[in-house]
Amino acid sequence: MMLDLNGKTVLVTGSAGFIGANLITRLMDEMESGHIISIDNMNDYYDPKLKEWRLHIITAKSENKNVSNMFVKADISNESDIAFLFDTFHVDIVVNLAAQAGVRYSIQCPEKYIQSNVVGFLNILEACRSHNIKHLVYASSSSVYGGNKKIPFSTDDNVDKPESMYAATKKMNELMAHVYSKIYGLPTTGLRFFTVYGPAGRPDMFYYSATEKLVRGEKIKIFNHGNMKRDFTYIDDIVEGIIRVMKKPPEKGVDSDGTVVPPYAVYNIGGGNPENLLDFITVLQEELIQAGVLPEDYDFEAHKEFADMQPGDVPVTYADSTEFERDFGFVPKVKIREGLREFAKWYFQFTNSEGK
Repeated sequence: MMLDLNGKTVLVTGSAGFIGANLITRLMDEMESGHIISIDNMNDYYDPKLKEWRLHIITAKSENKNVSNMFVKADISNESDIAFLFDTFHVDIVVNLAAQAGVRYSIQCPEKYIQSNVVGFLNILEACRSHNIKHLVYASSSSVYGGNKKIPFSTDDNVDKPESMYAATKKMNELMAHVYSKIYGLPTTGLRFFTVYGPAGRPDMFYYSATEKLVRGEKIKIFNHGNMKRDFTYIDDIVEGIIRVMKKPPEKGVDSDGTVVPPYAVYNIGGGNPENLLDFITVLQEELIQAGVLPEDYDFEAHKEFADMQPGDVPVTYADSTEFERDFGFVPKVKIREGLREFAKWYFQFTNSEGK
């Protein structure tokens, strides 16, 4: 079954976040009619000014469209906030991107991850169940694979050995969604994202934090002495994937033995081409110079510091996205050179804009 997004009411949680804001601006182009309800708690895990900038971009986009967009400051872990939204608006599709992010931070403050990623997700599931939502799409993470040594990572792999509280909560989301799909027939699709990057991304992600440090003349730490590989996925490819998934909820089925198969799915979305971290850094450096963020004679070698592996980190991420390609006909297209060029151009403009 395919869902037509036109005329629908879509609820996007985490709308001031990196993926959420990009999804909404793309939905404004994709939909000819309908409503977008967006919520975010605007926490200070990183500078809220960047979140406010993203919301400003969404507002500017909304002024020229027949699709209405309403932002509500709310927290998914607050049951009454979520109940009010679902009772007030006739929501058809939910995209849950709200979560406490960050692998390393989850080791320091595990309670924040339980509150947002588990309690908050339960509130979303309960609201979806009681309001007969047509499709719940939610963010999982490549972190669920933990230290899996079998590569590429497949959704058929065992993911019972997470290496951070963040990973554990994302795996818990998948388990919780399965229960609601099985018992209540709620169509749910989890998306395991692989190292999302691009303009206006999260400042705690390596490419962004490294840029900030280089601009300040500080050293960047390169963990595991550079022996790291990441399946970097550009934001536009992630958003394209989400929209395709939104339109195609999983359907209930029956196995050959008569067992009911719930309307539940989990997919990888990754570039499918792991990049060596040192190569990635080299491209980032070149694009920062090209964009005018750093001078041509910048001494990068003097600003590198090699370090051991951080707790909770994994040496390699690598997505097997063949199931996603099969079911949705899409393969991520943007290579790191193009993606980092767009980031560097955005960073130059953002940091040199009035009021920054």
